[in-house]
Amino acid sequence: MLFDSSIWIDYFRGVKNASTQVLDTNLERVIRGYICPPILQEVLQGIKRDKDYLAVKESLIRFHFLYLDSYFVAEEAAKIYRELRKKGVTIRKPNDCIIAFYAIHFNLKLVHNDADFNKIARHTALKVYKT
Repeated sequence: MLFDSSIWIDYFRGVKNASTQVLDTNLERVIRGYICPPILQEVLQGIKRDKDYLAVKESLIRFHFLYLDSYFVAEEAAKIYRELRKKGVTIRKPNDCIIAFYAIHFNLKLVHNDADFNKIARHTALKVYKT
């Protein structure tokens, strides 16, 4: 599974819901959890205190990093964004198309708390985790 930054942020804020519980279970076991560059960036950039930054970073790096050529990812994410726009669907944050592409490319379910991913899933091969 690929955990979107929305889940990580809820988790570190102490929000208890089905999605954060799935993350918590994966943190305990680190069975098949993955992370990609935009998620790493989104989570880390929001941390104010250095002490918290280090603790969060330690949690994140326990997951498997997904590697792809950044130009390839940019082009494929742009295709997702453009195809959705042609269908009248606007994604608020272009990074979500990048994250969606990682999940599609690696055939991973995306655990999220962001309505834009449901829009992307309706029109692409993106698989989202249903809570």
